[in-house]
Amino acid sequence: MSADWPLETNLGDMSRRLGFFKNLQRVTTKIHGTSNIDEIILEMSEDICELFHSDRLTIYLISDDRKSIVSKVKTGLASHQEIRLPISEQSVAGYVAATGKAVNIRDVYDDRELAGHSPRLYFLKEVDQRTGYRSKQMLVAPIVNAQNGELLGVVQLINNRSDIPFPGVADEGIQALAQTLAVAFAQRQKERPVLKGKYDALVSDAIISSAEFELAQRSARRKNSSLEEVLRMEFQVELPAIGASLAKFFGVPYEPFQSERIRPIDLLKNLKRDYAEANHWLPIEETSEGVVVVTIDPERLKGSRMVNNIFPKRRIVYRVTTQRDFSQLVDQFFGALSNIDSVGDLLSGLDDDEVGDTPGSNAEVLSAAADNELVRLVNKIIVDAYQKGASDIHIEPRPGKEKTLIRFRRDGSLAPYIEVPASYRSALIARLKIMSDLDISEKRRPQDGKMKFKKWGPLDIELRVATLPTAGGMEDVVLRILAAGEPIPLDDLGVTPHNLERLKDVIAKPYGLFFVCGPTGSGKTTTLHSILSYINKPETKIWTAEDPVEITQKGLRQVQVNKKAGLDFATVMRAFLRADPDVIMVGEMRDKETVSIGIEASLTGHLVFATLHTNSAPESINRLLDMGMDPFNFADALLGILAQRLGKRLCKSCKTAYQATPEDIQLLLSEYCAEMKDTAQWQADAQAAIERVRQEWLARYASEGRFTLYRARGCDACAGSGYKGRVGLHELLIGTDRLKRQIQEHARVAELLTTALNEGMHTLKMDGIEKVLSGVTDLKQVRAVCIK
Repeated sequence: MSADWPLETNLGDMSRRLGFFKNLQRVTTKIHGTSNIDEIILEMSEDICELFHSDRLTIYLISDDRKSIVSKVKTGLASHQEIRLPISEQSVAGYVAATGKAVNIRDVYDDRELAGHSPRLYFLKEVDQRTGYRSKQMLVAPIVNAQNGELLGVVQLINNRSDIPFPGVADEGIQALAQTLAVAFAQRQKERPVLKGKYDALVSDAIISSAEFELAQRSARRKNSSLEEVLRMEFQVELPAIGASLAKFFGVPYEPFQSERIRPIDLLKNLKRDYAEANHWLPIEETSEGVVVVTIDPERLKGSRMVNNIFPKRRIVYRVTTQRDFSQLVDQFFGALSNIDSVGDLLSGLDDDEVGDTPGSNAEVLSAAADNELVRLVNKIIVDAYQKGASDIHIEPRPGKEKTLIRFRRDGSLAPYIEVPASYRSALIARLKIMSDLDISEKRRPQDGKMKFKKWGPLDIELRVATLPTAGGMEDVVLRILAAGEPIPLDDLGVTPHNLERLKDVIAKPYGLFFVCGPTGSGKTTTLHSILSYINKPETKIWTAEDPVEITQKGLRQVQVNKKAGLDFATVMRAFLRADPDVIMVGEMRDKETVSIGIEASLTGHLVFATLHTNSAPESINRLLDMGMDPFNFADALLGILAQRLGKRLCKSCKTAYQATPEDIQLLLSEYCAEMKDTAQWQADAQAAIERVRQEWLARYASEGRFTLYRARGCDACAGSGYKGRVGLHELLIGTDRLKRQIQEHARVAELLTTALNEGMHTLKMDGIEKVLSGVTDLKQVRAVCIK
């Protein structure tokens, strides 16, 4: 063994052991004797490394929300960015914080050794990858208040300078050091220094170190920016922490922004937006204490007496708030401004070399994600997508130095929107994860979340967010803009008169089971809400279980499914049966339990609606039977199945009319009648069946025996595509007695289809061709969504 460190030569040598603890005693005495713990741990960090013969030292303190630990002392790392780790097994220090156990690891890259501590323990390699440093040995201990067992932080030593494991006596030493730090930190919590500045409490409360605070001040001066903005953006200091610091300095309570706050019309009647922004104060409510006024500088406002001049003879109660909270409050009371920069201007503000593409710590990625230009760009992307009528936003990073592609899906088709510099791809993904409350450190597994954009931008919309790891260590993000709003009246849904009459008859039944089926994004939920709106009467109790709740309407009792909380569709369905329902709507039936409860409910006097992910109405029957449903109960319960697709609608502004030739009509007839070849009419006389269809078309769609069709042209309104909006294509299967007998006999899909056609069902393609004759769409779009 090396003789560099006494503890590594002969652990049985008491004199050397005593020498180590004597030096440890000097360090602990110095820590106990200081009045400024922040300065002493910075000064003593090198002494601690020397004592333990360690290459690096990191001391973490627990965050305000007690969900993570934050680095306050680091040796050997040039970056001033804090390291924030969740209290979990995603990192060694996080594991120690979570379990309260000290660890002595020989090699943090040895997965087998890590598994010996916990099967889920993981070492974060990102910092090593960025700096080229190789972490190996690690000695880590929790800092715990001995009086109440409260976790205060973690002390971590990295790499023995002799490149051998830390010896056993070092285990004792680091735990003694952790106890000393615990006493010092606990004492500091009791003794608060006199505050000289608005943000001094951030240092005294260990939110940031004094060195980091000085860096923030210099950065604010250099960038000509506010100190609050630098603390938030560059050092990730949370708004509640800044507000708490302001409250201690001014001696008044902190008032955070509240999105549900009611606008006080009476108090605001004499105030204008420009005045509020210039003088930084607003009244928020009147209580028994007086008029509550929110401001970013209570002392200045009290001295000016401008509030007393506007509200004479009334008592004023002051609250302090942050600049960010105040800006949101102004937008809330006076309306958000729409002066968002153009995409080109925002992109030009992103320097392609400003953020390195080498993987770094979460703190550095977060800092880039909080960059003001990037924040505005993300907001602009979402606002543009909404205003352009996009249903989805696709973020597609590409490897190397290729730019990240962003595409919008409009009317079912993807089109490029912008490209973002490659160096910002990690920060862009991190920003979206932050907005969606997803784990930014998890990049190896898909994640799902939801974003309330009102919290971050000027629109009151929600987005469903999905991340997916892709080749080359990339991550794609897809955002679905949820179509919140009122239900479309059933008569305006675009259902042909043939289907609409039959649909109204079915949903007027007092009990039974009705399905709407189709792929994702085919408008199933919209159709179900139109149906519910049609039957929504004061005497009817309607329960819905949805994920997410997109459309709301009066009279419905709507439940948001929350799988993380154990509230899945089956659980909600069972609860509905005890809540005296007349009608139940289930957002999705994909498992045997949910379908079984639906059948049970329909057979006991309830009308049940649900959606299915299947291709056609007859196929849905076999899918449900394959789940293990009792064919007799299912057949008794079934009222009908509506299959649905969305095709592109011809742009009303530019579609061009033309007289259909006999060849055009013959083509439509052949496409239409190809669906009827197994029906009784076709088998009896094919030509008579074709002629019967022709005569129906002449009576319904022709004028003076001539058909007018339309073709796409393209204009500014439809961005040159010729199509704008969507049209629904429907296939309605009714649960007739003959069809129910076939279900009980496990008939094949082809047999079910033939029976349904014989009894008047129109297939998706037949319905689409009728909409071609109506001038709503063209045959190309019908074929695109009805292909078999």
